[in-house]
Amino acid sequence: MFKFILVGALLSSAVFFVSCSNDVRINKPQTSVSQQESSSAHMPYGAYVAGRVAHLRKDFNKASDYYIKSLQIDPENKELVSRLYLLLVSKGRVAEAAKYAKIAQKQGDKNNFIGVINNVQLMKEGKYKEVYEKTKNIKNPIYDEFINPLLIAWAYTGDGKKQEAIKSLEVIKKEPSFRALYNFHAGMIYDYFNDTRNAQEHYEIIVDEEQLEMSFRALQIICNFYIRTGQKEKAVELLSRYTQEKLLADMLKSLNKNVRKAIPEKTDRIIKNPNDGVAEALFSIAATLRQGNAGIDLAHMFISMSIYENPNYDLAKLLLADILESRDMYADANDVYDSIPKSSDAYYTVQLKKANNYMTMEDYNAAEILLKSMAYDMDSYQVYLDLGDVLRIKKKNDEAIEYYERAIKKLKIIDGSQWPLFYALGIAYEQDEQWDKAETSFKKALELSQNHYLVLNYLGYVWIKQGKNVDQAFTMIVDAYNQAPNDGNVIDSLGLALYKLGYYGMAIKYLEKAAEIEPSNAVISDHLGDAYWFGKRRNEARFQWQHALIMKEATEELNKENVQKKIKKGLKDEPKLTYNKELIEEQIQLIDKE
Repeated sequence: MFKFILVGALLSSAVFFVSCSNDVRINKPQTSVSQQESSSAHMPYGAYVAGRVAHLRKDFNKASDYYIKSLQIDPENKELVSRLYLLLVSKGRVAEAAKYAKIAQKQGDKNNFIGVINNVQLMKEGKYKEVYEKTKNIKNPIYDEFINPLLIAWAYTGDGKKQEAIKSLEVIKKEPSFRALYNFHAGMIYDYFNDTRNAQEHYEIIVDEEQLEMSFRALQIICNFYIRTGQKEKAVELLSRYTQEKLLADMLKSLNKNVRKAIPEKTDRIIKNPNDGVAEALFSIAATLRQGNAGIDLAHMFISMSIYENPNYDLAKLLLADILESRDMYADANDVYDSIPKSSDAYYTVQLKKANNYMTMEDYNAAEILLKSMAYDMDSYQVYLDLGDVLRIKKKNDEAIEYYERAIKKLKIIDGSQWPLFYALGIAYEQDEQWDKAETSFKKALELSQNHYLVLNYLGYVWIKQGKNVDQAFTMIVDAYNQAPNDGNVIDSLGLALYKLGYYGMAIKYLEKAAEIEPSNAVISDHLGDAYWFGKRRNEARFQWQHALIMKEATEELNKENVQKKIKKGLKDEPKLTYNKELIEEQIQLIDKE
């Protein structure tokens, strides 16, 4: 529990670098009107406002630059200085951050994080002795028991003091949840000093005790150690234990390949200097903080400092990109991914993450180009699946079907986890008007997903629109609704089904609910207009049809020509479906309890 409790304690003493309060005041110097007109672009308030806008837009580099301009004219602004050094850290501009952190400290800022920034900069400059001497001045339980021991250990390492380095880690060992962390860093320090026996002892505590967490970084470091010390077979055996880890499958595959072809005499150590070691310490701190949502600000800053100490640390870049994605900063995350070389074990994973970010940003062209280049180079299930999704979104259903089918051929075993693939393939077939194949895919998705509401809803909706298998379709939609009663699309399907069955009052009730949840959905407005018409609410019907015409329609399901005809002439023929009234009303009893 300690590692989660520490987040709250740390946050209580830290100023969030993403904070954008209105408390910062910029003092305007007295100038004449003519001076103001000639130099308005350089006024501190103008620079502050520009910085604040950039800050709110999460452009932390630009925000920092504008805040620096403001401080050049208003250097005594304590709040702005304290905000600035945290922003600079988040962008890895640690040397600048250290400069402003010292200014803030002189102005009375008592944030203990200033000490961390200064120590990271001292480590970068090779001033190891200053680090472990100055760190002792930071008095805070969290720093004393977690952060400082890691930083001090690597400072002692840089100063050539092996025993002092190991001793400084002892406090971490007291916390059971940090047992793996202690042994990992102790192993790396002994390894750095070429103390192979002690390094192996600590590494193998992690390897042998299954309850200890084995991170991907630990796998990399320990396998590298085994190879360099003539124990390559142990590295191969160790990796074989983790080949079923789906979350890291591609990275493990790359690491496995590189380990098997590694030549011990030509294998360089991963931790080449104390700065690489302190980067590992900062990574460990960031990864721990990242586990709690409240710690994301601090995790962002710690991981940026880790990369500052070791610019080639690819896993740290992965964590930074993950944090940026959690902040919806997808373009920034992709910039980080672009700095990871093809030689990295993470490269393949990074390309998929980039493509996913392009999709999130709705840059489907960029996603398609990237994924097609990957498909050209490799025969991969995940690439084919993601590419199929992009092409389906772009309405290239014939191509999407091709890649979905390739993905299916890559499956050695088909289990419940693959239901989204068959569901997506069914949608592509349906939109490509290959209905028989679509139906087969949807039924397979239902089987694999154990009747997931998305599949029930889609198949039931299409059947209702076609007037096919009406009793079964309505039963499926009711099942979907009972699973997801607040999903706007599912409620729309239920409302449409009730409308098609002639239950206009109930149809209006559910379609109005769907419209409240999805107010910008043109298709729902169209359906609600139809229900209003036969519910004798003609003016409201025309209003909904007109509303449908002015909204963006993502699925291209809306027939605008038909909607325009309805606005002019209304509807003549009521929908007529053949169905088992007793069965339908039994199903209605399952939903109409509100």
